[in-house]
Amino acid sequence: MAGIGFELRRILARDNYTSTLRAYIYAGLISSGPWVLSIISVMLIGVMSIGYVVPDLLVRQFLVTVTYLMASSLILTGGLQLFFTRFVSDRLFEQRLDMVTPNLLGVLLLVTLTSGVLGTVALVFLFDQSFIYRLLVLANFVTLCNLWLVIIFLSGMKAYNRILLVMLGGYSCMVISALFMRMAGMEGLLLALLIGHSVLLFVFLFDILREYPADRLVAFDFLDRRKVFLSLLLTGLFYNLGIWVDKFIFWFNPATSDLVIGPLRASVIYDLPIFLAYLSIIPGMAVFLVRIETDFAEWYDRLFTAVRGGETLQHIRQLKNEMTLSIRQGLQEICKVQGLTVLLLFLFAPLILERLNISSHYLPLFYVDLVGVSIQVVFMALLNVFFYLDKRLLALELCALFVLLNTLLTLLSLQLGPSFFGYGFTISLIICSLVGLFRLSSALESLEYETFMLER
Repeated sequence: MAGIGFELRRILARDNYTSTLRAYIYAGLISSGPWVLSIISVMLIGVMSIGYVVPDLLVRQFLVTVTYLMASSLILTGGLQLFFTRFVSDRLFEQRLDMVTPNLLGVLLLVTLTSGVLGTVALVFLFDQSFIYRLLVLANFVTLCNLWLVIIFLSGMKAYNRILLVMLGGYSCMVISALFMRMAGMEGLLLALLIGHSVLLFVFLFDILREYPADRLVAFDFLDRRKVFLSLLLTGLFYNLGIWVDKFIFWFNPATSDLVIGPLRASVIYDLPIFLAYLSIIPGMAVFLVRIETDFAEWYDRLFTAVRGGETLQHIRQLKNEMTLSIRQGLQEICKVQGLTVLLLFLFAPLILERLNISSHYLPLFYVDLVGVSIQVVFMALLNVFFYLDKRLLALELCALFVLLNTLLTLLSLQLGPSFFGYGFTISLIICSLVGLFRLSSALESLEYETFMLER
C-alpha cells in the first residue's frame, strides 16, 4: 500500500536541497501528522480554555478524558489496523481494487457497532456524569476508532497536498470550534473535538471512496480466514498495549495518581513529560518513512521481482545484499537524525520547560522519555521491515516481549522510587530493539533458503 514511496522517489529524483526538504516534510507529516497534530491541538485547546472554562479543573478533566479516548481507541483497533492493512495490500497486489471500498465500509460498520456497544456499557456502568458528557464521549470514541482505520490508507494515496490541507483544516476546525464553544464548559470542548475528528474522518473517507470505486456497498471478505492473518490482530494489539501499559500502571497506582473524573485517573508526575517527548519524534519518523519507503522498498521490490522472474541465484544474492545495505543505512540515518534531535532537546530542555511554565523537577523524567520515544522509532522501523519480509511471528514475538518487559520493568521502577520513573518504558524498548536487530540479522542471512525451500 506504500504509494507514498513512488511520490517520495519522484520528489527526491530532482536531486536538490529544496526537493529533499520537501520529501522529508511530506514524510514527517504523513507518518506522524494525525496523532502529533492531535496532541498539539488538544494541548492548545486546553491552554486556550484556562480562565474561560470555570473552574480550571474542568480543563484537566477534558484533557484526561481525551487521553483515555486516544488510548482506548488505539488499543481496541490496533490489531484490526494491521489485520486490515494486510488484507487491502494483498487485494491491491491482486489488482482487485473493487474489493477495497466494500470491505472498508464493512470493517467500519463492525468497528462502529463494537466500539458503540463497549463504549455504552462502560459509560453507563462506570460513569455518573451528565448525559451530554457521556453521549459526547461515546461519539468521540466511535469516531476515533473509525478514524484510525481510515488513516491507514493515507500512505497509499498520492494526493499529498490535499491530505495535508485536510489535516490542517480538520485540526483548525477543532481549535476554532473550541474557541467559540469553550464557554459551554467541558461539553463544548468535547463537541469541538468531535467536530475536528469528524471532518477528518468523512473527508478522508470521501477521498478513499473516490480513489477505489466499487459496484458493491458493503462486504465482509476480510473475515474469510483464507484471506487474512490472525497473528496480525495480536501483533497490533500487543504493540499498542505495550505503548500504553506503563501509563495505565502509573494512572491506577494510588501513590502516583489521583482521581480526575468518573473512574479516570491521571498521573501528574508521569504524564506531561512523556507526551511532550512524543513531539520530538517527527524528524525520526520522517527519516523512517523516506528511507524505508524509497531505498529499502525499491530494493525489496527488485529482489522479489527477480525471485518471481526466475533470475539466477547470484543475481538474487546481489540484490539481497543491496537490500540489506539499504536497511543498515536507513537505521543508521534514523539513529543519527533522532540522536541529534535528542541532543538538541537535552541542551534546550530547561529553557523549553521554563517557557512552558513547567517545573524543572520534570527534567530527569523528560530526558529518560526522550531517549525512550527515540528508540521507539527504531523499533517501529524494525517491525516495518519484518512486515515487508512477511516475518509475522517475529513481529508478534517482539510486540509480546515489549508488553511483558514494559509491564514488569515499570512495576519495578515504582518499587525503586521516583528517580527510576520512565526507565521501564525506555529499557524495554532498548531490549526489544536489540533483540529485533539480532533476529533481523538472522532472518536476512537465511532469506534465500526460506524463500526457495520453505514455500508452500
